Amino acid sequence: MKRAVFLIVTLLMLLMLVGCGANEDSSNVDTTFITDSLGREVEVPTEIDRIVPLGNTPRMIKYLGLSDKAVGIGSMDSDNITPVTAYAYANREMWKELPIVGTDVGGATDCYSEQIVSVSPEVIFCTYNEEIADELQMKTGVPVVVVPMGTLFEKDYEEALLLIGSICGVEERANIIIEYLNDNLNELIERTSNISNENKPSVLGAAATYKGIHGIDSIYSNYPVFEVISANDVAMGISDAVNRVTVDKEIILEWDPEYIMLDSGGVNLVKFDFEENPGYYEELSAFKNGNIYQYPSSTSYYTNVEISLVNSYYVASLLYPEEFKDIEFDDKANEIFKFFLGNDNYLKELENYGSGYCKVNIGEK
Repeated sequence: MKRAVFLIVTLLMLLMLVGCGANEDSSNVDTTFITDSLGREVEVPTEIDRIVPLGNTPRMIKYLGLSDKAVGIGSMDSDNITPVTAYAYANREMWKELPIVGTDVGGATDCYSEQIVSVSPEVIFCTYNEEIADELQMKTGVPVVVVPMGTLFEKDYEEALLLIGSICGVEERANIIIEYLNDNLNELIERTSNISNENKPSVLGAAATYKGIHGIDSIYSNYPVFEVISANDVAMGISDAVNRVTVDKEIILEWDPEYIMLDSGGVNLVKFDFEENPGYYEELSAFKNGNIYQYPSSTSYYTNVEISLVNSYYVASLLYPEEFKDIEFDDKANEIFKFFLGNDNYLKELENYGSGYCKVNIGEK
């Protein structure tokens, strides 16, 4: 009888201890409800110290100064990251020991629920659809907040930064980013919007990167890098989408752009094609006049905001040298890179990798 009473008392004490522990844990975590970009109501802690960023949000948390709060990362093998994936390259040392908790390679999304749970995040940020977000939240028990993917130079990117910023207590930084970006975009617009059409040389963005590198027949359609500087883009309107389009090479001959800008990753493919078809390139005005240039790709694991902004300044300085003669490109580029990435001389990183801003002689190996 005494043994039975002892066991009952012991069991009750254990239950009380477990109950007290649970109450203490829950009472120590203040939460609030937010509405994410899909209209989902999500309960999140009021203070966030452990983040799993997925989709395009790793780039966003870098810009927002939240990199040190990441406890798991998606598809970021630090040994294979190049300077063209600027945000991840700038964070390669900080993130190299983080576990891989998902993948977004080639448009295939896969979240590793067990790995996510093992790193105990307080919130998961992503740019996925509702079905994936709900399933991820159900499997992990972690609040999942969906933010806009972010269209380059558009308002939904601002919305994404503000949503993450407000949840993580860095809304001021989000507003600083938005102001800085808009100040630069406005400067580009003001310097170029009043240039007469007859004084605008034609330009084509080619060797466009999309799920890998491509040759000259891969072009940008409705390219924001060109639009913001009012460029005379020969491919404007060829597609309704803001995207890469593959065209027949003969169409490029018909357009005969005065300038051709190549994504640096595709330059060697263009050079190889030149070896096979030199006559084709010799018909292009841009080739004959030495006006073929390269810049880093605007896209690498989604869109590079800082590289795209620098690309706009670079192309503008080539197309409209008089309007940009007072801006030293290298200084402006490094200013932008420092603002977004915290690196004083990121141009050198790109140059060392072979993705710097320069003229291309496709007749040279």
